[in-house]
Amino acid sequence: MNQAIELYLTKLRDKNTNRCKFQKAAHSISDLLAQQALLHLKTKTVSIQTPIAPTTGIELTDEIVLVPILRSGITMVPAFLNYFPGAAIGVVGLKRDEKTAIAHLYYNNLPPLNKYQQIIILDPMIATGGTAVETLKLLKENGIHEDKILFVAIVSAPEGINTILTSFPGITIITASEDEKLNDKKLIVPGLGDFGDRYFGTLE
Repeated sequence: MNQAIELYLTKLRDKNTNRCKFQKAAHSISDLLAQQALLHLKTKTVSIQTPIAPTTGIELTDEIVLVPILRSGITMVPAFLNYFPGAAIGVVGLKRDEKTAIAHLYYNNLPPLNKYQQIIILDPMIATGGTAVETLKLLKENGIHEDKILFVAIVSAPEGINTILTSFPGITIITASEDEKLNDKKLIVPGLGDFGDRYFGTLE
């Protein structure tokens, strides 16, 4: 694991980390994940002129669309906009039933999509994978191919990753940590608790 990622991940995991430090660590680790995402994107060679001489460089070939999953996914958007300024943003709202762990769509506002765009889904945690699968189904219905999708998470359970890749084997998942397992309450172990509650201050 990248040492910088591990430092911020430690802050996020620690139950004694206060909200201010949790938010700062979340923003910092999202920035590092955005850098990793950039390494997976297609580029092309371009000719440019420096103040001294002509040379060549690279630029991205595809338009980027960020798709944060509410509510926690929106916390990752600012870091990704630093690397993909001007990216379109589509928002998907899914809520997991606490008893069945099944995700239900309650909000969907996607920009016009086409098969030439690169989609980056943002969600800090992959637990059962149900929310991710429903989001991917929605994108597929809008004509997006699996090989044009990156799914970026901070902490993931192996069960969730397996669920996603079983249904959508062609997508790429980037995660800061693949944790040990889900417990009997479908919570990630060791995890970091409820990301949204800790970030937004909605803990009971």
